[in-house]
Amino acid sequence: MLKGIWISLRPKQWIKNIIVFAGLFFAEDFLVLNKILDTVAAFILFCMASSSGYLVNDVIDRRKDALHPRKRLRPIASGAVAPRLAVTLALLLMAAGLVGAWLLNHEFALILAVYLAFTLSYSLFLKRVIILDVLIIASGFVLRAIGGTIAARESVSSWLIICTIFLSLFLALTKRRSEVKTLGEKAAEVRTTLALYSVELLDQMINIVTAACLMAYALYTLDAGTVDKFATRNLAFTLPFVIYGLFRYLYLVLHLNIGETPETVLTHDRPILICILAYILTVASILYF
Repeated sequence: MLKGIWISLRPKQWIKNIIVFAGLFFAEDFLVLNKILDTVAAFILFCMASSSGYLVNDVIDRRKDALHPRKRLRPIASGAVAPRLAVTLALLLMAAGLVGAWLLNHEFALILAVYLAFTLSYSLFLKRVIILDVLIIASGFVLRAIGGTIAARESVSSWLIICTIFLSLFLALTKRRSEVKTLGEKAAEVRTTLALYSVELLDQMINIVTAACLMAYALYTLDAGTVDKFATRNLAFTLPFVIYGLFRYLYLVLHLNIGETPETVLTHDRPILICILAYILTVASILYF
């Protein structure tokens, strides 16, 4: 039972919440202890909130998940965890998360509340609306980035929002493509929205957001505000890492069809892991040394 509950919380997907550190990482005072601690607290609170959303979503989708080759093994879909228990735990996590967020920062609490509202709306009906479903997924990443920045009491950068929007859309659309490709004719049985997408349509949208993501990041590194803030134009040298990371991910999605679980790709593909590490070290050396 406890193992089933733990799996239902989807701790492997907590990696998505690391984006709350983005605003702090690109701040001028990254190494201030209280800012780091507040951002860590924001990360934990987003983990609680996202897990509550996964529980609700799995309860709602348990019958359709039973038809999916991979999702049928989820504890709630398989019957290992009772739906009532899952809903109760979800409500407790939501309540505890909101209280903790309010104690941390009132503005952060508002962001977390909006995130929960979007998550619940997605689970209840928005995931059945084509295109809007991926936009809602993307908004979750944007709210994480904004929430982490607010928790650290930093100003929210417009470039941070823009880059996060396109990157999260990239991940959401590649996820949809892999789902459509994997399920084929059974897509409509698992989720009606998937039947409305085609691989060709998703490929076109992926091409658009990939180009937009690269352009947005390139413009951010050369923006006058960025140059003034960090007193350097050298962030432009990190662009090759971003290009390689996106192109490598596209290769894995288009040729190996493994984009259905982005967290698995980002944590198990060695070239991407090396690229991410090299990017972080390069940015840190440019900004702080």
